Amino acid sequence: MSELRKALETGVFAVTAEMAPPKGCDFSRQLAAAELLRGRVHAVNVTDMQSACLKASSLGLCIHLRLAGLDPILQITGRDRSRLAILGDVLSAASFGIDTVLALTGDHPAVGDCRESKPVYDLDSTGILRLLSRMEETGTDCGGNPLSGPTPGLFKGAAATPAYEPRLLQLSRLRQKAEAGAQYIQTQGVFDLDQFRDFLEDVDRAGIQLPIMAGIIPLKSAGMARFMNRSVPGISVPEETVARLDAAGDRGQQAGMELAAELIARIREEKLCAGVHIMAVGAERNVPEILEMAGMHPFS
Repeated sequence: MSELRKALETGVFAVTAEMAPPKGCDFSRQLAAAELLRGRVHAVNVTDMQSACLKASSLGLCIHLRLAGLDPILQITGRDRSRLAILGDVLSAASFGIDTVLALTGDHPAVGDCRESKPVYDLDSTGILRLLSRMEETGTDCGGNPLSGPTPGLFKGAAATPAYEPRLLQLSRLRQKAEAGAQYIQTQGVFDLDQFRDFLEDVDRAGIQLPIMAGIIPLKSAGMARFMNRSVPGISVPEETVARLDAAGDRGQQAGMELAAELIARIREEKLCAGVHIMAVGAERNVPEILEMAGMHPFS
């Protein structure tokens, strides 16, 4: 059983950090950053060609992390894989003891850096969850053929966007993911805790009972905040946060880390949700410092 699953099932405040594979075949920078996360996070969530930009595969870095003794989360998007390829990657991951996954639909290649690439979208995130749940329940592949040996038991996650409007549509999609087999939820970046509380209350009223991990993005500057407000769907950075980053000037990155730490501390102290997922956007080395500022020390 993965450390993340243990934490979420026992009520321990869970922490994960996101990491992108390299745009190449040298994983040394990622593995060095991962060492700094050892004992600080329950799992390292490895992106799958995020924003449709070419990187080494999520499976590749997950295997490296697993061999280094860390707990990885395999992200799976429907953009680049048929159901055959999805199950092939999951079975390969399971052979290395990688049993935690996050199902995503994936950004269209038109927004990425290989725009001539043809999307697959055989399945969306909900379809991927159904596919994996069916495999677990029946011990068969997507054609109903029996698997050889033990069937992998997976801890399956999905994504949600608290700032998405209309909220009713987001809740409907979240319910579909829960019914398809999602066991935990990771959100898009949260910057406004009042808005996040409203989202959690709506989820609770809808009867969706899943542990939710709040996405935390340490902003590096006011410019980054403004860009995300303009260009990243589901992101809403409050004006007071932008103003604080503006006032920090050259200390923008440090101020962004402090803001992230404050959010983590408040979420934990108020017991708003089951944990946090830190998306440091290439600055994974800062995650331990952010956690220290939030009052979270290495695991014993």
